[in-house]
Amino acid sequence: MAVNLEPPRAEDLLTIAGVRLGVARAGVRKPNRKDLLVVALDEGSRVAGVFTRNRFRAAPVLVCQEHLEGDLPIRALVVNTGVANAGTGQPGLANARAVCAAVAKLAGIEPAQVLPMSTGVIMEPLPVDRIERGLPDCIGDLAADHWTSAAEAIMTTDTVPKAVSRQTVIDGRTVTVSGIAKGAGMIQPNMATMLGLIATDARVGADALQDLTRQVAEHSFNAITVDGDTSTNDTLLVVATGQAGNVEIVGEGTAEFSKLCGTILEVAQLLAQAIVRDGEGATKFIAITVDEGASRAECLKVAKAIAHSPLVKTAFFASDPNLGRILAAVGNAGIADLDPARVGLSLGDVTVVQEGGRAAGYTEADGQRAMKPAEIAVRVTLDRGVESATVWTCDFSYDYVKINADYRS
Repeated sequence: MAVNLEPPRAEDLLTIAGVRLGVARAGVRKPNRKDLLVVALDEGSRVAGVFTRNRFRAAPVLVCQEHLEGDLPIRALVVNTGVANAGTGQPGLANARAVCAAVAKLAGIEPAQVLPMSTGVIMEPLPVDRIERGLPDCIGDLAADHWTSAAEAIMTTDTVPKAVSRQTVIDGRTVTVSGIAKGAGMIQPNMATMLGLIATDARVGADALQDLTRQVAEHSFNAITVDGDTSTNDTLLVVATGQAGNVEIVGEGTAEFSKLCGTILEVAQLLAQAIVRDGEGATKFIAITVDEGASRAECLKVAKAIAHSPLVKTAFFASDPNLGRILAAVGNAGIADLDPARVGLSLGDVTVVQEGGRAAGYTEADGQRAMKPAEIAVRVTLDRGVESATVWTCDFSYDYVKINADYRS
């Protein structure tokens, strides 16, 4: 059951000039479910991406990176669920390339102009024949307003599709941003998310788009965790079709870059938070802010140490104010010169720790009250500087174990 997360409404999702989406029920792993997506991009579109740093990168990740580094412009994306095509060796690479070739043949483009993405069970061969049979249905379904259907087609253990749109004005032109993402478990992204696609009609230079994509990932998908595991398939692609008519955004340091980056970041953060809200078995959504740090990196390190702790996460599930677990996680974060006597901790409006020890006015009842809501704000102060970072996570419930024990069934 997702935490305060409603399915997106089709009428709230905005079309992006130059982007069309089509889905099919290809039976990749299970029958009669949307599991195949093709995204067609008009000429002139640019694409940037960030990917998992897991050394067991999936075949589609490797092929995706290879095609992005090539000389040909990207004209299509293809996404399948059910089978991750990871841990599949050379046959997996051949299968990913075969899918690209099949899309290219139908679209009248080159295979190197297609970016593949896959998600699902690891170490199983990709059923290329089923995907090839489903691709004509995807092509026939292509339409600019199929964002909701596309969000549904990339789900695995997700219980709610994830899609967001926003608009802003740049250079006197209305610029639109729409995005979809999937993910509910194996979430501790490292340069991306499970799978994500964000598109805009803004005109953006290639280098600026890549810089923007890295910045956005760092402050959204790289700031969430469900279970501390990094997927083999994490991919975030950002598409700019250039059809909004604005003067080309060429780099950081301009008002136009900042405005577009801010709008795309808003979409990305909402998608990333939706992944946490839909975390496998989650009953609580927890925002952990660490501030007064010497650097953002150390604040992020402390926040993730708290967010990754099974002891902390199970305490939140039970609304058990065993809050020494949070202090233990702070101390275990690897900040060698951290002074515990300067650390503070609060949950919502409840001050729990001051100067490294239990706050004078804190009571067990206050702690229990602060841990009962479905959404909880945790704040840790390090008293070492002016930097801060926020990480979003969820609790661990009985259902997390059940879902992952039965995942392949």
